[in-house]
Amino acid sequence: MKTFTLDEILTLYKKKDPTELFKAAWDTTTANHGESVYLRGLVEFTNKCVINCQYCGIRRDNKNVNRYSLESETIVDVCLDGFNKGLRTFVLQGGEDRDISVKDICQTVKDIKRKTDNEAAITLSFGSRTLDEYKLMKDSGVDRYLLRFETSDQELYYRLRGMPLADRLKNLEDIRTAGLQVGSGYMTGLPGESEETRINNALLSRDLELDMVGIGPFIPSDETPLAGSVQEPIDYAIKGTALLRLLLPKAHIPATTAAGSLKPTGREDMIKAGANVLMPNLTPVSVKKDYLLYPGKICLDETGTQCIGCMSMRVKSVGRKINFSRADALRLMNGKI
Repeated sequence: MKTFTLDEILTLYKKKDPTELFKAAWDTTTANHGESVYLRGLVEFTNKCVINCQYCGIRRDNKNVNRYSLESETIVDVCLDGFNKGLRTFVLQGGEDRDISVKDICQTVKDIKRKTDNEAAITLSFGSRTLDEYKLMKDSGVDRYLLRFETSDQELYYRLRGMPLADRLKNLEDIRTAGLQVGSGYMTGLPGESEETRINNALLSRDLELDMVGIGPFIPSDETPLAGSVQEPIDYAIKGTALLRLLLPKAHIPATTAAGSLKPTGREDMIKAGANVLMPNLTPVSVKKDYLLYPGKICLDETGTQCIGCMSMRVKSVGRKINFSRADALRLMNGKI
């Protein structure tokens, strides 16, 4: 399998015709991950958030959101149902809900682990926390933590989130120090972003040596200060996926829901460009519509079972195969899938 230099990767990325870039990314994915597209069951357990990000539909100051937090028992039951359907990895994702303590969510993780005989892998995505809190999560059985940096542009980051990018990067360092597998990612097409920013986003992901990295298009929401922003092409996210794959051959890269929301075949295009993960949404249908980070989100009326069935067909259509296994970071598996 060809190993690309940074200059070769950037040359491929900058070509007007991305055919060669996508072919290189597909071959690199196959060489490192086989034909598998791994499933991770997503549970959006709370849409309460104390942060006021300019781009997010569940930002603190949006008064038009019906706020909810799933009971611990519900989260466990949803994961057990997914486990019984074959899933072995679950992503518990929520806003920075300060009504739920880290100790509480850790107890929920312990319950899931116990009821699945420790077979289920748990990714937690619960905002910026302290090193001691990440260590507590690790001790409770959390395997991975997902914390997106959203943009590598320090000025743009501060404008969008009202805090320094350096703080976010320190969080990612703490996640690794705590012994957790590290996931992050970013958006493409943010107002004020340049092509240089998009390249630097991918290079930062490489420098962080991320185990999982997600990329998705920014979709403007009328419920945010960025309402009326230009919707940039999904091509930025698809080409960015291929760039990430070449820079991080062993990383797990999801084909994100936002891509599927912006374009019917968006997730398939991402898989063809190097993505190897899909996240069927297991969140109860009764609250799915309330976890609306952006408008036009797909699959809001589908059950988890329906999502899994739909994804299986989509993956098959592009020549890959669904894989239900845990799919831990390859650095922990000595290169074995």
